[in-house]
Amino acid sequence: MKKILLLLAVTSTVAVFAQQHTTTPDSVHYAEEKHFKNIQQLTFGGDNAEAYFSFDNKYLIFQRTNPKEGINCDQMFIGKVPTKPGEPFTYKMVSTGKGRTTCGAFLKDGKHIIYASTHLGSDECPPVPDRSKYGNKYIWPLYSSFDIFMADTSGKIVKQLTNSPGYDAEATVSPDGKTMVFTSTKDGDLELYLMDLKTYKVKRITHTLGYDGGAWFSPDGKKIIWRASRPKTEAEIKEYKELLAENLVAPTNMEIWTADADGSNAKQISNFGQANWAPYFMPDSKRIIFASNFEHKRGFPFNIYTMNGDGTNVVKISRDKGFDAFPMFSYDGKKIVFSSNRNNGGTRDTNVFIADWAE
Repeated sequence: MKKILLLLAVTSTVAVFAQQHTTTPDSVHYAEEKHFKNIQQLTFGGDNAEAYFSFDNKYLIFQRTNPKEGINCDQMFIGKVPTKPGEPFTYKMVSTGKGRTTCGAFLKDGKHIIYASTHLGSDECPPVPDRSKYGNKYIWPLYSSFDIFMADTSGKIVKQLTNSPGYDAEATVSPDGKTMVFTSTKDGDLELYLMDLKTYKVKRITHTLGYDGGAWFSPDGKKIIWRASRPKTEAEIKEYKELLAENLVAPTNMEIWTADADGSNAKQISNFGQANWAPYFMPDSKRIIFASNFEHKRGFPFNIYTMNGDGTNVVKISRDKGFDAFPMFSYDGKKIVFSSNRNNGGTRDTNVFIADWAE
């Protein structure tokens, strides 16, 4: 699914490491983070991630797990972005409270949202895979009960958007509000699809073996950006197909790709190795912001970086020693929201942070 399970595994590992190897004090804002101004922590406790702006920049939708509150696996929440220093971030659940949800996004009208959920498969949280069966390899489950739903902001589901066998999730919406891009296994591989939100017609736009997911449109609507794995050797292809047959994927080797909005002219942009993901176009629709662990062969920390649209001029933006990811700019380009392990008091908590962006 769209990264939250990677977050849980990484943060678990990082928490243990951090308790044994603390080298810098926990902080909301590190001195080297020159592009963040007036940073504010919005959530406190639990696992909070994939926070994304509404088109009017007034609200965030995000997923949250906190067993202490009876939220045993991710549910979807909406909160109003604070407008004054010290103003609390208040939020409400807008998913059913059943199953697991992921990948929330607002529609253009500000009155509706989309998200993926397993609630039609079961009221319970779906089981986490037993990694010991796969040599303790890091793997994601691709729950076949995930489908994409449209709901109003009170939480009432108004339409089920996907109904195909297999995994359907990772949906976002074009700037004009007319098109949804999402990931599905409906044709036997993890591919990207476009859905016309007026006619609900679907078009497949990727056709290469490997995981294609986490796609976003550029602010000008002309391009899409996503993460992809591309198994090439016989052994890599065999492993990928065997895991996929079990509704699993190992997302530890992913690079960033871009294409025109219809899927044409696809290009691999990064070539760093390891896990490069959560890519998003910057406000100029040319540069890219993304999360990666490419500096660290041990697999963490994950930090946020920017680069040019051709992969040059890589700049490190965030500095937490654990996990910084899921960056998204507000639609006016003034603010950035991201999720981080910072300032969690040595726990495994991941929280949502918002800051003014300074070039």
